[in-house]
Amino acid sequence: MATMKFMCDAERCIECNGCVTACKNANEVEWGIQRRRVVTLNDGEPEEVSISVACMHCDDAPCIAVCPTETLFQRDDGIVLHDKDLCIGCGYCLYACPFGAPQFPQQNAFGERGKMDKCTFCAGGPAETKEEEYQKYGANRIAEGKLPLCAEMCSTKALLAGDAQEVADIFRQRVVQRGHKDGGWSGNPRADADSLAYDASQQG
Repeated sequence: MATMKFMCDAERCIECNGCVTACKNANEVEWGIQRRRVVTLNDGEPEEVSISVACMHCDDAPCIAVCPTETLFQRDDGIVLHDKDLCIGCGYCLYACPFGAPQFPQQNAFGERGKMDKCTFCAGGPAETKEEEYQKYGANRIAEGKLPLCAEMCSTKALLAGDAQEVADIFRQRVVQRGHKDGGWSGNPRADADSLAYDASQQG
């Protein structure tokens, strides 16, 4: 079975936040929840780079390891889902996740966080009916044979989603073509025709 993964090509991300908007529209998450966000490093500098971040559906997910109620679980295709009926809002998953993926909708008296929410790779979650599934977890596009809406709506195709091997192959081909004289930078007068590793960002 395919292992499903996200990957963001930082060379293509233009910080438009289309993926963030698509995620909110597809899943209608409650106020205060942001399943996907765009992080920009070195903002305003020549080295500025942006990347779209959500749950990365880790192979050895630390959030699953620390959850005391087995709220989090991993499907055979690698997608990490959660059961809101089991969540007690302890926040251990939030502290364990290196990507800050788990979200909590509220901060009430005595630090009550509410039920955890996170990216589901548009694969829904455990529920009796489709209506209940959508209400609790959002769209189940995977069951319909579709990819997560955030990736499908990415205008520059920076955000890739799907089978890990296919995603890796696409990115590998992009890297090769970026430096190739006949690739994306062909026609640039500064390109060295004998160099397959030409970097278009270099001057001269």
